[in-house]
Amino acid sequence: MRRRIRSDRGQVALEYIGFVPILLFVALCAIQLGWVAYVHEQADTAARTAARVEAQHPGRGEAAGYAAIREGLPATVSVPGGGDAVTATVTIRINSIIPGLSLEPARATAVMPNDDPKVTGP
Repeated sequence: MRRRIRSDRGQVALEYIGFVPILLFVALCAIQLGWVAYVHEQADTAARTAARVEAQHPGRGEAAGYAAIREGLPATVSVPGGGDAVTATVTIRINSIIPGLSLEPARATAVMPNDDPKVTGP
């Protein structure tokens, strides 16, 4: 009986050591998913802000788009002028915390009617 009890020692530690990498990977995947959602939300907010500001104040949309993005995120904001509608496009690179995972950048586009009386008339 004593020999059987001693042979089971350490089994829980081995099972725990084998399960820890899986648990860490699942946690990293959850964090990465949250980060991807956050960056997409930042791109969407920046695109809407840039388009709205450009429609009301021509020439200021790009700066407003950059101001709407969290500092430190690698982004590009494009707001071509002219026309009855203003279109703003924002692209933000998504950094991966999971080794070997490459992610497509977050892209968002927003269109707002142009409020400039020079373009649309009185």
